[in-house]
Amino acid sequence: MSVLEMLWSAVRGITANKLRSVLTLLGVMIGVASVILLLAVGNGSSQEIRDAISGLGTNTLTIRSSAQAGGGGQGEATGTSSEKVITTEVATQLGAADLGHVAAVVPQVSTSLTVASTDASEDSVSIIGTTPGYFDVGTSSVASGAAFTDADVLSSERVVVIGQTLATSLFPTGSALGQSINVDGAPYTVVGILASQSSTGFTDANSVVIAPISRVQKSFTGFGAVSTLTVEATDSEAVDAASAEVEIMLNQLLGQTEDTESYTITNQSSLLETQQESADSFTVLLGAVAAISLLVGGIGVTNVMLVTVTERTREIGIRKALGATRGAILGQFLAEAATLTLLGGVLGVVAALIGANYEINGTQPVVLDYSIPLALGVSVAIGVFFGVYPAARAAAMRPIQALRAI
Repeated sequence: MSVLEMLWSAVRGITANKLRSVLTLLGVMIGVASVILLLAVGNGSSQEIRDAISGLGTNTLTIRSSAQAGGGGQGEATGTSSEKVITTEVATQLGAADLGHVAAVVPQVSTSLTVASTDASEDSVSIIGTTPGYFDVGTSSVASGAAFTDADVLSSERVVVIGQTLATSLFPTGSALGQSINVDGAPYTVVGILASQSSTGFTDANSVVIAPISRVQKSFTGFGAVSTLTVEATDSEAVDAASAEVEIMLNQLLGQTEDTESYTITNQSSLLETQQESADSFTVLLGAVAAISLLVGGIGVTNVMLVTVTERTREIGIRKALGATRGAILGQFLAEAATLTLLGGVLGVVAALIGANYEINGTQPVVLDYSIPLALGVSVAIGVFFGVYPAARAAAMRPIQALRAI
């Protein structure tokens, strides 16, 4: 029996009971589509987070004080008696130290307050106080208007740059540029609107107010420790060297040693590596969950093929009586099982590629190149594996017994 005859016999066997074959195909199709789509969701989620972290700059360091200064008001807080905190003065000294691998130092303070216009009000809006360097070092760029200046920081001007979402919600019928908004009841002039940014986690990066750090400290946070320092290295290759230089300089400025450091330094590149490892594990987990549905589809193939063998017992007996070998019978039923799963796999790939065009739970799936041949190969392998027992059972029948079957 040639290969073509075997395949043609498999097609006839599949079409003999169309409803049963369609249901079996559906089980395999769902399994294959699930594997490809869930891997694509994991990959898409990983890529979104990777892009967000990369957007922070792989040549930047983030420094956070582990000890926060107490008290607000106009005077500088000095922290506890045993450890000093990072203030704007410390940030200025660090930036002026002319470290070889450090390009810029940007301090930030932050809080959450109510922001309102004459038309609308938003609660718990993120308020960031910083310097003009914030717009050069970070991902926040001004799309319209202009950023505030060093002069605005020196004079503690009431000017702000706001995000796209906040601009639209506060001024739904016109431009926010040049308009006045109230931040915790105090008036501020909008001088710039940020370019739209992708958001991760629970914070909307487009609903933010950025103002001169001196004004935010004077009005809201006090002159204690800054929330963070963003340090830009001269290039991505110099991040580790910049981190070492910053650590040495900060310890000198704060009078600390490595054992008594009151701050932490985070390298964005290390964050990216950690995220990648977590994302890979997440993607593998999703693939494993999806593989269960493919396994269920394979069990369905076994069930269908057992029923088929039972129904075609007399056919098997006649073929054996006419000289069909054990291998020919075995090959016929294996080919039928493999054809079923291959067709189901192809339909599953088509369904997955269509589904990948739509967001799933807020994530845009990104199909992995290897997932399509992998899913197809596994589906055929499952067909062969789960078809072996029914095919072997058919091939083992004795002609006399098969011909006696009713």
